[in-house]
Amino acid sequence: MATKKQSALTARVGETKRSAAVGADRRRGWNALRRIAAQITTPLLPDDYLQLANPLWSARELRGRVLEVRRETVDSATLVIRPGWGFDFDYRAGQYIGIGLLVDGRWRWRSYSLTSPPVSGARTISITVKAMPEGFLSSHLVDGVARGTIVRLAAPQGQFVLPEPAPASVLFVTAGSGITPVMAMLRTLARRGALHDVVHLHSAPTAAESLFADELAALARAHPGYRLVLRATRDQGRLQLRGTEALDDAVPDWRDRQAWACGPSELLADAERVWAAGGIADQLHVERFTLTRAGAAAAGGTVTFAASGRSVVADAATTLLEAGESAGVAMPFGCRIGICHTCVVTLVAGQVRDLRSGEDHEPGARIQTCVCAAAGDCELDA
Repeated sequence: MATKKQSALTARVGETKRSAAVGADRRRGWNALRRIAAQITTPLLPDDYLQLANPLWSARELRGRVLEVRRETVDSATLVIRPGWGFDFDYRAGQYIGIGLLVDGRWRWRSYSLTSPPVSGARTISITVKAMPEGFLSSHLVDGVARGTIVRLAAPQGQFVLPEPAPASVLFVTAGSGITPVMAMLRTLARRGALHDVVHLHSAPTAAESLFADELAALARAHPGYRLVLRATRDQGRLQLRGTEALDDAVPDWRDRQAWACGPSELLADAERVWAAGGIADQLHVERFTLTRAGAAAAGGTVTFAASGRSVVADAATTLLEAGESAGVAMPFGCRIGICHTCVVTLVAGQVRDLRSGEDHEPGARIQTCVCAAAGDCELDA
């Protein structure tokens, strides 16, 4: 998983059009000097010279330098990153960022929750990554990134955040790496002295494999208003939310709390059914790290990318974004799970299907390539 979408910079695979750094348009004096310098330094741009001095000095794209890779568990690590010029530290706890890493000559992008709390005057951010068997980039970030590595960044985004001020009583339900956005929330509440009435149900295979286990325990000791209920699923089995029994036992007043849940798709689907059945669906906020491919029943087809003239045959379970990447077509994307709408393109011809709902889209529709697959031959304006 990774995590979990409106104000993102466009993230692209490969050597593609670069995004301007956040805030570049607001510094008119700086930009005026850059325009003058550009006339003097043509054909190179001032950024080209600045990057020779420091790779983080770029107004054309957000960058960061990996300062530390800190092991959390046997298959996870926290990356501490110092963003370059233009990064906006005024994000909200629970949001995520896009990170691009150059591997074997190709820029690979994924999105990960920020685990660092937003702090005025901060100079670093952190993400915590769990290596997934099918995740090439996550494994590389956990096991293969050296200190000093330069990465590309997309601006923080996402709506899985606590309101301001935080609710009087809160319930967190997390499992595995689903704890990462909630960890930023907990750290933020602790910094503000606002851990007053928070119950946290968290599942992990064992206590040793639980992300942030020592820090969570320390928070529980230091803040009487924070109650942690850790479930070791290898011995106790998974937390079942198909009915209300588990919640009633662990959190008798769960119906009165605002809840934030992040974890495997099955857990979140069960939670949504329980909260909806109780008539309190508006009190549950969920964050998904993976795409639930519910509509993969079509036959697939040949996907043609009009701008590049390339085509590729894709099955019904392969997203159009994944199909394009396999053919070397660079398309915009952000979250990769259908939330941020960064990947929207126009369907020129044919038919595609939304893997989440099974809905079919006809020519002329604006579609999300990260959650749609071919339902026959189709053509995109990408």
